[in-house]
Amino acid sequence: ERSKMVNKEEEDCRHSPAMEPSSCYSPSSSTPLAELETVRSLEIVESSPLSPVWLLVIFCIINLLNYMDRGAIASNGVNGSSKSCNDKGKCNPATGIQGHFNLSNFEDGVLSSSFMVGLLIASPIFASLAKSFNPFRLIGVGLTVWTIAVLGCGSSFAFWFIVLCRMFVGVGEASFISLAAPYIDDNAPHKQKAAWLGVFYMCIPSGVALGYVYGGYVGKHFSWRYAFWGEAVLMAPFALLGFLMKPLQLKGFPSTDSIKTVRTIEVMAFADSEIFKNKNHLQDGNETEHDQFEVSIETYKSSYANAIWKSFTRFGKDMKVLCKEKVFVVNVLGYVSYNFVIGAYSYWGPKAGYNIYKMKNADMIFGVVTIICGIVGTLSGGFMLDHVTATIPNAFKLLSGATFLGAIFCFTAFILKSLYGFIALFA
Repeated sequence: ERSKMVNKEEEDCRHSPAMEPSSCYSPSSSTPLAELETVRSLEIVESSPLSPVWLLVIFCIINLLNYMDRGAIASNGVNGSSKSCNDKGKCNPATGIQGHFNLSNFEDGVLSSSFMVGLLIASPIFASLAKSFNPFRLIGVGLTVWTIAVLGCGSSFAFWFIVLCRMFVGVGEASFISLAAPYIDDNAPHKQKAAWLGVFYMCIPSGVALGYVYGGYVGKHFSWRYAFWGEAVLMAPFALLGFLMKPLQLKGFPSTDSIKTVRTIEVMAFADSEIFKNKNHLQDGNETEHDQFEVSIETYKSSYANAIWKSFTRFGKDMKVLCKEKVFVVNVLGYVSYNFVIGAYSYWGPKAGYNIYKMKNADMIFGVVTIICGIVGTLSGGFMLDHVTATIPNAFKLLSGATFLGAIFCFTAFILKSLYGFIALFA
C-alpha cells in the first residue's frame, strides 16, 4: 500500500509542475539516511503551543528583565558610591556595591565591562550551536545560567567573585539576545515585522529605565543584594519554560529529533558492528581481541575530535561569510560606536546626575526620561520604517539621521549647567 502511494505521488509530481519542489522530493533507496532525515525535518511544520502574539509577549518580558538587570546595577541604589568627605569634614557614608567592596571608579567600570566580555564571547557560540541543538532549548540553558549567575551577584563575598558572576550573566543573556529576534522574525506578520521587532527592542530602554527605578528603590529601602535576588526570582519561571514547553523550530534549521535519530542509528550501527567483530574473535580464538577493542575506542575518540574540529571549521566559514556582507559589517561598526556612547551614558548617567546636578532622585529622573523617550523613539522608528517600506537604504537614512541629531542633543545636555536644560536635551 505504501509503495502504491509513493508511486502515485511521483506520477502527480511528473504531471503537475506547479507543485512545490519540496513536496515532490522522492529519495531513492541509495539516499543517505542523514540526508533523508534532514529533508523530512525541513518539510515538517511543527504546530506551536504558543500563538505568535504570546511568543512576542514572553520574549518581551524576558528582554525587559535582561535590561532591567543592566539598569539596576547602574542605579545609585545598587551601584552606590564610596565614602566621601567635603572640605567642612562632613562625610557621606559608603553605599551599594562600590561602597561595600571599596571600589575605585576604574574597578566599578570593570564590573560593567566584565558583563560585556561574557556576552561577546558567548553570543556567536550560541548562534553556532543552534545548527546542532534546538534554539529554544539553548535559550532555556542560557536563562538558567543567567538566573544562577544573578543569584551569585547577590551573594557575592569579594570583588573578583561578583566580576565572575557578571561575566556569566553576560553568557546567559547571550543565548537569548542571539536567538530571540530570529524567532520573532519567523512568526511576525510579513507587513509588521519591523513593528514587532520595534516592540521587542523597545524593551531595551524600558528595561534599563525600570532597572534604574527598581534598583534605586530596593537599594534604598532594603539592600543592593535583594535587587539581584528579586531579578532571579522573576526570571526563574521563564528559564523553566525553555525546558518544559515543546521546543519551537526556527525556519531552515533541521529538526532536533531527526538529528537525534540519525545519531542514535549511527551509534547503534557502530555498536552492532563491534559486537559482531568481537563474536568472531571469540569464535576464532583470536588473541588480539583486546588490541582490536582498543583500536575501536581510539577510532571513536578520533571521530569525536573530528566532529569538534568540523564545528570550529563551520564557525570559521560562517564568520568569513559574514565579514563579506558589507551591510552587516557597516551595521556592526555603527552599533559598536553607538553602544560605546550609550553604554557610558546608561552606566554612569545616574551617578553623574547625582554628583554633578545634585539630583537626590537621579535614578527616578533618568528612569522616567529613558522609559518615555525610549518607548516613543523605538515604536515610532519601527512604524516609520513600515510606512516608507523597510528597505536597507531607508533604514540607514532613518538610523543615521536620528542618531546624528541625538548625539548633538546629548552632548549639549552635559555641557549645560542648568538641570532643567539638561533634562530637556537628554530627553
